[in-house]
Amino acid sequence: MTKEEIVEKIDIFLIDEFEVDEDEIKPEANLKEALDLDSLDFVDLVVAVESNFGVKLVGEDFVNVHTLQNFYDLIESKLA
Repeated sequence: MTKEEIVEKIDIFLIDEFEVDEDEIKPEANLKEALDLDSLDFVDLVVAVESNFGVKLVGEDFVNVHTLQNFYDLIESKLA
C-alpha cells in the first residue's frame, strides 16, 4: 500500500466514521484539538485502524503522535 493510499484511507474513515470536517484534515492538524478527538474517539480510532489496515496499535504507539502527519507515518511504519 502506498503512502497516498494510506492517507486517503485514513482521511475517508475520519470523515465517515468520526464526522471530521474535510476542511480540518490537514497533515499539520493536531489530532486532539483540530479534529476534536477525545479519549473515547482514540479508542474508536484504534479499532478503525485495526479493521481498515489489519495492524494493532497500543498506547505507546501514540507517544509521539501529535499531528495527522505523525499518524499517517505511524500507520505506514506499522505496515512496513
